[in-house]
Amino acid sequence: MNLAELQKKLTAAARLQPPDDRVPYAFEKRIMALLAERAEASRQMFWARGLWRAAVSCVVLAVICGAVTLFVPEVADGGNDLSQDLENTLLASADPGEAPIP
Repeated sequence: MNLAELQKKLTAAARLQPPDDRVPYAFEKRIMALLAERAEASRQMFWARGLWRAAVSCVVLAVICGAVTLFVPEVADGGNDLSQDLENTLLASADPGEAPIP
């Protein structure tokens, strides 16, 4: 919503109407101040809602991962240790006992 464009449209519509004695003093200024305040609040609410949704989804994902870890039984892999395999693979080229490959 473009606030300046809305203000122009409201002002043009108000100028077409004859003045009325029932309208309180400085009514238009109060309305315009409320519109500006509401536009600012909507931007803040947009970010707040998005961040809360992201936080909630992260908590749900953490709970699901924790439940999977607790309730899925461990499978015996016959003594294969992935950390040892990774270390042996990464440090294979740094082993001083091997001769360099020509």
